[in-house]
Amino acid sequence: MDQEDRIALFLDYENLALGARDHRGGAAFDFRPIADALAERGRVVVRRAYADWSYFDEDRRMLTRSHVELIEIPQRMGASRKNAADIKMAVDAIELAFERDYISTFVICSGDSDFTPLVHKLRELNKRVIGVGVEGSTSGLLPPACDEFLYYDRLEGVDIPPARGRRARSATRQTGAEQRAPEPEREQEPEVDRRPAGEEPGRDVDALAVLVAQSVAGLQGSANGEVTASRLKRTLLRKDPTFSESDYGFRTFGELLRHLAERNVIELAEGPAKGDPEVSLPEHGDREVAFGLLRGVVADLGSGGNPVALSGLKNQVRRARPDFSEKKLGYRSFLQFCKAAATAGVLDLRWSPEADDYLLTTNG
Repeated sequence: MDQEDRIALFLDYENLALGARDHRGGAAFDFRPIADALAERGRVVVRRAYADWSYFDEDRRMLTRSHVELIEIPQRMGASRKNAADIKMAVDAIELAFERDYISTFVICSGDSDFTPLVHKLRELNKRVIGVGVEGSTSGLLPPACDEFLYYDRLEGVDIPPARGRRARSATRQTGAEQRAPEPEREQEPEVDRRPAGEEPGRDVDALAVLVAQSVAGLQGSANGEVTASRLKRTLLRKDPTFSESDYGFRTFGELLRHLAERNVIELAEGPAKGDPEVSLPEHGDREVAFGLLRGVVADLGSGGNPVALSGLKNQVRRARPDFSEKKLGYRSFLQFCKAAATAGVLDLRWSPEADDYLLTTNG
């Protein structure tokens, strides 16, 4: 138990509940998916929700069943009531950060950018901060400030909202005299061809492969020891706090890494701990093939030993191999890839002041 993260959960309930109802087709807010997601990350020792509960009387029972402490904000008018809830929540979070050293993680459930200074201060106090918000009502300033940000809409167990206007369209069709299809077929059609509001299509796995390869290359270059899967995951979350392997169709991060290893984007080896493999970039295979491809293109363009300018060379390489991408090999630019090829002795690379460009020639 000593290795578990202790979590303090703070809910700006008005922001979450109204955000869910306004941006998820009127669907009611459900606390259970948040509780389940946090259970996977540590032990929640504090659960507090802030609101004027006279506005959310029906939600009281759901929260109390989940052992959430309800903090009553005195009834006021408009923005002053909202500000009172925000200030009370921020003060309680800072107070807890100083009084409870064993709490390592703070979860701020809100999409309001006003909580960004609170997030910065908690991280300054060496606390990990996880944000949770409804995607449609979350400010773009808040997720990058957190160590990790979870969109409520994407959590496991959150019901998919009905597509807006579906009932209205059905009613419009039924008013006409002619009906071509029976009722069940009209109900099934949106499920096949339309994606409900709030559900994203799968993200580009190729773009993810580039991001992973670049991250592994950067971690290897930092010379701070081996790159483990857990370290890589933390790095990806620092680059994009909203990152989740489930958005790309994978159940676990390990499954994602195995997929990339099968594509020869990375290599996996036994790590220092069970279930936490070491991740590295392939030293052979695709990289050597790419170096050979580059050398062959330079040799063809510079027949007779003539140097070839770097400008426009990448387009020539892609003509020979349309799927070529130096970023999949862990290089941030084509120039960096060419420098690596020169370091490996595949070709010569030098800067020419006369040509105002790098020139490449083959060896021998």
